[in-house]
Amino acid sequence: MPERSSLASLKGMGPKKVAILREAGLGTFEDLFELFPRRYLDRRWMTPVRQLRAGQSATVVGTVTAASVESGQRGRSRFRATLSDGSGQLELTWFRGVRYFSRAIAVGDALAVFGKVGYFGSRPQMQHPDFDRLGSERREEGSDFSLYNTGRIIPLYATSEAMKQSGLGSRQLRALMTQAFDVQPPGGAENLSHEVIASNDLMALGEAYREIHFPSSPERLDRAVRRMKWTELFYAQLLFALRRHTARHQRSAPLFTHSGEHTAGLYRALPYELTDDQKRVVREIYRDLRSGSPMQRLVQGDVGSGKTAVAMLSMALAADNGLQSAFMAPTEILAVQHWLSLRRFFEPLGLEVALFSGKQPKRLREELQMRLREGEVHLAVGTHALIEDAVRYRRLGLVVIDEQHRFGVLQRKALQEKAENPHVLLMTATPIPRTLTMGAFGDLDVSVIRQMPSGRSPVRTIVRPESAVGKVHDFIRSEIAAGRQAYVVYPLVEESEKSDLKAAVEGFEELSGSVFPDLKLGLIHGQMNPEEKDSVMRRFRSGELQLLVGTTVIEVGVDVPNATVILIEHAERFGLAQLHQLRGRVGRGAHPSNCFLLYRKLTEEARERLRAMEGTTDGFVISETDARIRGAGNLLGKEQSGTVSGLKIADLSLDFDIMQSARSAAFALVEADPGLQRPENEPVRRWYRERCLGRRTLADIG
Repeated sequence: MPERSSLASLKGMGPKKVAILREAGLGTFEDLFELFPRRYLDRRWMTPVRQLRAGQSATVVGTVTAASVESGQRGRSRFRATLSDGSGQLELTWFRGVRYFSRAIAVGDALAVFGKVGYFGSRPQMQHPDFDRLGSERREEGSDFSLYNTGRIIPLYATSEAMKQSGLGSRQLRALMTQAFDVQPPGGAENLSHEVIASNDLMALGEAYREIHFPSSPERLDRAVRRMKWTELFYAQLLFALRRHTARHQRSAPLFTHSGEHTAGLYRALPYELTDDQKRVVREIYRDLRSGSPMQRLVQGDVGSGKTAVAMLSMALAADNGLQSAFMAPTEILAVQHWLSLRRFFEPLGLEVALFSGKQPKRLREELQMRLREGEVHLAVGTHALIEDAVRYRRLGLVVIDEQHRFGVLQRKALQEKAENPHVLLMTATPIPRTLTMGAFGDLDVSVIRQMPSGRSPVRTIVRPESAVGKVHDFIRSEIAAGRQAYVVYPLVEESEKSDLKAAVEGFEELSGSVFPDLKLGLIHGQMNPEEKDSVMRRFRSGELQLLVGTTVIEVGVDVPNATVILIEHAERFGLAQLHQLRGRVGRGAHPSNCFLLYRKLTEEARERLRAMEGTTDGFVISETDARIRGAGNLLGKEQSGTVSGLKIADLSLDFDIMQSARSAAFALVEADPGLQRPENEPVRRWYRERCLGRRTLADIG
């Protein structure tokens, strides 16, 4: 890379500014060119204050006419400003970061603000809006306000606090961008073949870079954005296409040749007829296992759809072929639940199921490890204990990972490396939007179970303020009097087990002491050891306990058909997917079931989440709503690595059509030229080698 690509070569860039930009990931011209604007100011997208409507998200440009710090309740202060655009006045309020905003915004500042509109009386307002300063009467820094008034499209860049304090705001970044384009314009060498560009009607790369940063018209900007998104998603999918081709054509896996007595015996022991969806998914898995290539399949199924039965039939087939299975769950309580369930079905068939837990006595753990090495244990169930160095398998053929998104990529990789190319079955009860499935699991085969087993009752969801808790307690009492059982769940108040534990313990003491003193209550939380959790769950499952109080450890894996009520306290603090998982603890039997969501104080986003919960019990609809509210990149959690967190301009919650187009092109290219050796694919081979190759190791994991 030439020396001139360093930002230090640009005018006005001293060592301090260079260091601050480098810390923000902007060390070279290439980094700067790929700092895509977070949004644009365009007259098409401006809304006059007089036209604002409650609930809409809007951008307003105006001048600050009043600004002050005000005292609120309980000694809390807030920063309030009034923005005027000539058509009306918009109230802006910040409850957090008061000190910063009081210094950053003053009377006379020209601002572009973006946020959700609410109304307080007759005046529109925004709480915690995004804002960009376009100019100021109190500064000599120049102004973007005149640019806006001429009708130009102004790109706005995301900047860190350190960048702003050193004079590197959005306007200064545009000045740097102008210099960099003059010195070394990007896109001189294409990164796609001429055929791919023409067949997908894509703008030339250099032209797209220029339009992204210096738009000449709304129409050309739209084309440039599409080109950048398409290219980004194409290379993400190329990674998956190459990985799948390698798995299918260059690796061999244990060959499953037949089904036998274990599979037949399990079918006979199942207490219900499989749904058509379950039967289809079992056929898809059996086809993979008999192919000789490593299976990499993700099974998506809503809460209670019967994914575990599908996994059990896969493990029975492994046993018929003389192979061991490993079943990894994200929590101790879920591992114990699976262990108990698998033992109930497999031990009568002569198969040994062993639980591996980090809290087991050393002598027991060593004995189980020895039996696993000797092949006497057919199914190993556990949490992270399954990936410890001391755990060795005699002939591991199948790896099942439940709630896979809760494990980090490296943890999944460690389990898969316990054997040479084992078959891998990933399961999730968190339905994933279609675009995110392609973006995060594009190298996997995906099976979806949408049908629910017969005999399940629908769950009614009721959202109420916390003042209604007395009536909910009365309802719980009436259900228990009718012979049913119930859950009460407390949220994680802060990111710590201590506060999690405190909320549940205090709630348990209040409920057992003054609300339900005549009932039998149990308490379960994350700091209990497996034996204690198992004891509580066994007593609840048997009906000895009538009400189970707990934290979110009951979110998955707890299956008690007689439980018909779940009360979720402070429901506004839970994410949408988590609320749906918790709701899935009831409605698992033939009796009508109810989920009560009690809230204390609602933000607009929390209100939208609870409204979605009231409106549907379909987890796939819930997942699409969650993607829209939170953005698809957040759905898998901070542990995920690879393409989802690496996207710079594409949005998996919005760009489904672009994703489909780019995916088709990437897979077709690899099918025709697996090694990217054809001359016309030289730009793709070069870009992939320079930009993508380092990410491939983790993409191999699934």
